[in-house]
Amino acid sequence: MHYGSKTTFIGTDNEKRKTPFSKKCIMYAYDKDSGEIFGRTPSSLAQIGIFYSVFYITLVAIFSIVLWVFFQTLDPRIPTKQLDRSLIGTNPGLGFRPMPNETHSTLIHINSTLTEEYTVWIKRLIDFLEVYKTPGLTPGRGENIATCSYDQPPGKGKVCNVEVRAFDQCTDENRFYYDRQAPCIFLKLNKIYGWNPIFYDDPKELPDEMPEWLKSYIRNITNPNELRTVWVSCDGETVADKELIGPISYNPRPGFPGYFFPFENAEGYLSPLVAVQFKRPHNSIAINVLCKAWAKNIYHNKNGNRGGSAHFELMID
Repeated sequence: MHYGSKTTFIGTDNEKRKTPFSKKCIMYAYDKDSGEIFGRTPSSLAQIGIFYSVFYITLVAIFSIVLWVFFQTLDPRIPTKQLDRSLIGTNPGLGFRPMPNETHSTLIHINSTLTEEYTVWIKRLIDFLEVYKTPGLTPGRGENIATCSYDQPPGKGKVCNVEVRAFDQCTDENRFYYDRQAPCIFLKLNKIYGWNPIFYDDPKELPDEMPEWLKSYIRNITNPNELRTVWVSCDGETVADKELIGPISYNPRPGFPGYFFPFENAEGYLSPLVAVQFKRPHNSIAINVLCKAWAKNIYHNKNGNRGGSAHFELMID
């Protein structure tokens, strides 16, 4: 009996081993004898499905509630961290346009003899100035715009217009003088929410490192309100660059009017611009240009960075 029983077990085991793999897969997917699907009964699968459905619905609901509560603490216009508490800090940078397409390049190379080359730079400036010429491109622009002056700053909820006609020769109609070897470069002060410049409103307190021509310009101002300006100046970075850069003009003035500050993310706000025209730069050589913004709370080369200044190379052919 024992021997016969053992023989029967071995036979059954051999039969299992001889079962084709495809049949085993089918039996695992659905066992018609036990009614199991992938090794589980329908009631077991239903319990698992209900559990995970409830689990993930609860998880999504908790995440949605947390996200909703988080967004209730944010203002779409007012940043949570400002000035010293923000990553940007309180020392605004100075930007320039047009900018080269190449990454990390600051070379503005203008070949005034080849139309297809200098028109590339003109197109970049036209694109940049489009929002200044067409108010409707900026949300809210046109509804709260005001014509401002030093004697008539903007009222509450208003933003100041940037008059592109005040850039004199630096317009697209004049091709920004890129075809006449006297190019215009536009400067803008980077926006920092809530930042208010501390002006050099006393001509006796002008810093020693400020250029003499700018000091003379400031001292000749008769309207004291016009002293409320973030001044700008450009020059060659080295002694050799200063000799090569030639005369420079600033339109509409060498600075950003104080009535554009502080920036508070108002609809339609556009940063003020200064058009810097290099009238006779030396040709066929790269000139290192350094432009600086001047206010009592703008610091140059602070902690090794170029805060309050902009560097680029200008090369005219």
